[in-house]
Amino acid sequence: MEYLFEKIDNKHLNLHTLTFLKDMTMSEGAKDKSIFIGAGVVFKGSINAPNQAIISGTVEGDLVARDVLIGAAGVVTGNTEADFIDVKGELNDSVISKNVLIVRSSGKVTGDVTYGELEVERGGKIKGGMKQV
Repeated sequence: MEYLFEKIDNKHLNLHTLTFLKDMTMSEGAKDKSIFIGAGVVFKGSINAPNQAIISGTVEGDLVARDVLIGAAGVVTGNTEADFIDVKGELNDSVISKNVLIVRSSGKVTGDVTYGELEVERGGKIKGGMKQV
């Protein structure tokens, strides 16, 4: 999970980041409620993960989780809903990020986007309708 925060500096460190870093040392029970789709894996269908969904491969279908983390090679095509979404790869279709949506410099989001807070790094791309909740 190092890839998520390898370049954190004080400018990008916020309360949710601290909470997320704390959660990275979660108990075995919490890990059981998370999913990881590795690079080269293609998953077709819906995912509902109570904790984290870490996507380095491809997901074709709806994705619901507390935190959605899409790695640089990750692609999600389908309705995505989470409290926190961090995109280094691609996220396509309807996106609902109740608290924070971060689009990293390599990230690309296409579709209708609903967000609480939005952060787009230089080079990050968003195409579609946008609405703040």
